[in-house]
Amino acid sequence: MSVGSLDLQDTAADHGRGVLESRLTRLGREEFARDVWARTPLLTRAASDFSDLFSPGAVDELIARRGLRTPFLRVAKNGTTLPEASFTSSGGVGATITDQLDDTALWRAFADGATLVLQALQRTWQPLTDFTSALSTDLGHPVQANAYVTPPQNRGFDAHYDVHDVFVLQIAGTKRWVIHAPVHPDPLRDQPWTDHRAAVAEAAKGEPVIDTLLEPGDVLYLPRGWLHAAEAQGEVSVHLTLGVHNWTRHALAEQLVQSALALLRDDPAMRASLPLGVDAPDDDLAFVRERLAAALTASDPVPRFHRARRAQGRPEPMGPLAQLAALEGVTADTPVRLREALAARLEGSRLSTRVGWLDLAEAEAEQVRRLLDGGEHTTGDLGQDLVVRLLRAGVVVPATG
Repeated sequence: MSVGSLDLQDTAADHGRGVLESRLTRLGREEFARDVWARTPLLTRAASDFSDLFSPGAVDELIARRGLRTPFLRVAKNGTTLPEASFTSSGGVGATITDQLDDTALWRAFADGATLVLQALQRTWQPLTDFTSALSTDLGHPVQANAYVTPPQNRGFDAHYDVHDVFVLQIAGTKRWVIHAPVHPDPLRDQPWTDHRAAVAEAAKGEPVIDTLLEPGDVLYLPRGWLHAAEAQGEVSVHLTLGVHNWTRHALAEQLVQSALALLRDDPAMRASLPLGVDAPDDDLAFVRERLAAALTASDPVPRFHRARRAQGRPEPMGPLAQLAALEGVTADTPVRLREALAARLEGSRLSTRVGWLDLAEAEAEQVRRLLDGGEHTTGDLGQDLVVRLLRAGVVVPATG
């Protein structure tokens, strides 16, 4: 199986290019989808300068000054995750919650060779909130961000595989990555590597597909299921892992089955009890199969699929004070825009979003359709009453130009 390695070139983001191309792979979305996505690892040297996204200083800021709690951090050493009580404590007067990060305990663990894993950084570090949202838009799959901080000559985890695709962005230091082909291709989220522990350990003894040092600015893409182990070299290593929580055909099948079962709830014959003393329900099973097959054919899983997708992501952050000021200051020419990462869909005259739904009049639906096309609009374009409703619902935000 081939592994791409691209030559250095200008990586400045161009207008019209998503972050997948401009920051991570230098491949267009169609090329990445055709040749790489869910198929093979991709190593891109000097893909970008990621200092705007994360840094060693960000690690210290998050651990020492942000009052983070578990599970926003875990600690691993020699392949084992340490108990949370070993690195958490009370925050002191006015913040007596007992599971806040203890910077002294974390320093001692780190100095003793432990890896610090800052989790769900898309929730706690604004540059990564924006970046993961943009990448999720590029890919059409939810994305999360973790940071791995490893002391010199240490590794946090032995060879394993993830149940999601990852983009590894080396931020500081260097780290050796050893990659082996899958023993269980395309694992689902309930099929962790520990289900195949012996096969993983055996495969990790073989010839690797990739054995390389990642340096700051390098990016490694790994589809789910590919085995990997990483070890810091002569200095502290900081890397980001952008985890892509893949939607799969299996997930779509689950949505289809749930839609079919919802239809069958309205079928009196399917709500009927089985006979008394039933032992082997062969006749009933044949009847159920027939009705279920018909329901599967008649079902439309798309609305349920979109609801599930919306539930897995978060919209653009919105400050309540700025939103209130915008609402109270609406005039005939107030500029607004659709809130980003809202996963908004107009289904008939109902607007469905990550923050709820609104039923619209026919004329309003036409105006909202224009809003969904992107760009800035004014109350003169949309109607002041509609803008007020959309601001109050958190669907639009002030446009700052």
